[in-house]
Amino acid sequence: MKIAVIGSGLMGRAIVYDLSRADSVEKIGLFDFDAELAAEIARKYGNDITTAGKIDARDEDEVAAVLQDYDACISAVTYKYNEGLTRAAIKSRTHFFDLGGNNDVVRTQFEMDAAAKEAGITVIPDCGLAPGMVSVLAAGGIKEFDKINSLKIRVGGLPQAPRPPLNYQLVFSSEGLINEYWEPVIILENGQAKSINPMTGLEKLEFDGIGELEAFYTSGGTSTLPQTYKGIIDFLDYKTIRYPGHCRLFKPMLEIGLGSRSPVKIGDISIEPREVFKKVLEKNLAFNEPDLVLIRLTFEGIKGGTQKKLVYEIIDRQDSRTGLTSMMRCTSSPVAIIAWMVCFGKVSQKGVVPQELAIEPQFFIAQLKKRNINVTVRQSGA
Repeated sequence: MKIAVIGSGLMGRAIVYDLSRADSVEKIGLFDFDAELAAEIARKYGNDITTAGKIDARDEDEVAAVLQDYDACISAVTYKYNEGLTRAAIKSRTHFFDLGGNNDVVRTQFEMDAAAKEAGITVIPDCGLAPGMVSVLAAGGIKEFDKINSLKIRVGGLPQAPRPPLNYQLVFSSEGLINEYWEPVIILENGQAKSINPMTGLEKLEFDGIGELEAFYTSGGTSTLPQTYKGIIDFLDYKTIRYPGHCRLFKPMLEIGLGSRSPVKIGDISIEPREVFKKVLEKNLAFNEPDLVLIRLTFEGIKGGTQKKLVYEIIDRQDSRTGLTSMMRCTSSPVAIIAWMVCFGKVSQKGVVPQELAIEPQFFIAQLKKRNINVTVRQSGA
């Protein structure tokens, strides 16, 4: 199989590292607007099956021409390019996967379902960590119940040694972080989709060996789960995990408009507050210190007439051997696994497909384990 990766950032390089060491992969092509960067990353993270080239992700015809030589394409660039990249993949009849993170873009991709089916390809958006991995884990847990009442998803990428005042470091793009904190949140309540404000619903929680943490609503993590399980699950939500006090300090910065895309004028220059805020975050929160990823899915429902509770949990720390951060591994491995599964014939659905309906959970979990991302399971009741 031949797989193209677009984007040489943190996640793109981790995807290249994963796929270049996967079974039956014959060629990895890493493409970026910066050809020199792509070549450097291909050398550092790939191997002898990895090549590099230049591409403009905004040019759909150029992308389609490149993708004709590949069985699948993974987008590791910001979500704003995914709509055009999906069209390019359909044109070239190339399976397509991305890291997603924006509900509006994903809805637009699902509108291309008929075109993707006609092209005979599989398109799966939102294949990172959350959205991403957690959707497949959710599908696996739900299968363990006769009737599922609630599913609570809690996920966070954190520095192992937090620095005040925000006790946070950037572990993915600043644009993605602001988007999660800014856009509306979709949950299920009484079996129906409901939109609520981000950075609300603050709660306390603990993980063994980590201590007390907090979690609050953020956008995008549920991806297509509310649509898939509408009327099936009474309650479903997603919250982001942070160290205590983060929400109280960060939220006011957004409330005064620092996440806005509406330009403000400074002298003769008009600039979006979000662009300034992104640069400030990148300058002051890019510590590049060891990180960890925390994941907890708590299911409650009925099995065999008895109340049952099931917990899936992951505590993953940075891999010092490879230099890949935990967030890089936990975001890149899911999309690499899914692309590999589709190319390997493990997924039969064509069109634009939610991963919770396309991916076999236990096979997926076994692939995570091969990459030393381990899911622990606890249950009580039936």
